[in-house]
Amino acid sequence: MDLSKLATEQRNAKTMNLDSLSTYEILKIMNYEDQSVPSSVKEVLPQIEETIEAVKQSFDQGGHLIYAGAGTSGRLGVLDAAECVPTFNADPSMVQAVIAGGERAMTESVEGAEDSREQGKQDLQQIPVTEKDTVLGIAASGRTPYVMGALEYADKMGAATASLACNKEADISQYASINIEVSSGPEVLTGSTRLKSGTAQKLVLNMISTASMIGIGKVYKNLMVDIKPTNAKLIARSKSIIMEATGCDAETAKDYLNEADENVKLAIVMILTHLSKDEAKQQLKANDGFVRRITEE
Repeated sequence: MDLSKLATEQRNAKTMNLDSLSTYEILKIMNYEDQSVPSSVKEVLPQIEETIEAVKQSFDQGGHLIYAGAGTSGRLGVLDAAECVPTFNADPSMVQAVIAGGERAMTESVEGAEDSREQGKQDLQQIPVTEKDTVLGIAASGRTPYVMGALEYADKMGAATASLACNKEADISQYASINIEVSSGPEVLTGSTRLKSGTAQKLVLNMISTASMIGIGKVYKNLMVDIKPTNAKLIARSKSIIMEATGCDAETAKDYLNEADENVKLAIVMILTHLSKDEAKQQLKANDGFVRRITEE
């Protein structure tokens, strides 16, 4: 595998003497280099938007968003998928992730796992992927065989496909209908794509999952109204969200949250519309879960 032409594998001219710098000097140059990441993401907003529209379509027809990656890229996919459950009260199957090497690869390196195209295919078969789904392959290098295999299989099954790479003209782009190629240049530490490349990937995944969930009604204004209050912190946050959305006091928020069986969105609709719990449920169902559609009628 020839890595010499990949931007992520080039030596950074600004950090040739990295090992001779003081700790503070290292921090300054890392901070400086990190500032290039958001602007590199800005350049691919149209491709990110196209991916989000595909994901929303998948969600609307009962499909899923599935991330496929290896190493840091795979772990970021797993992280984003896991966070969708408490943030948006999403079913765990709604946003899923497969990673080369399986669960073990989340905490340790699994040598050779990313080199198997067949494993990428098999991991998606286990889900299984259908034409209703969107599969996003993630690879900083843009040439990970595991990701290629996953995308190739997803396309064969009729799923929407997108790729996320940190190099231009990435190999994985050949296997996806939508190509997100973020290039933030050579890393501070040569080839360490957990740095700028990893940051770029995290920013893009944040956008994809968040905007997709907004697009299917899981946000009201800028509030997480589908939050799942599973611990003391989230219960307190749920009450705060109800107060912010309706202007009610803390005691009212608590009472309605209890009456709504800890369904924040339902409590908000009940307060804003003065509907009963059953009536508010019916309105949410009729309006696909969008609070604004109900309150602005």
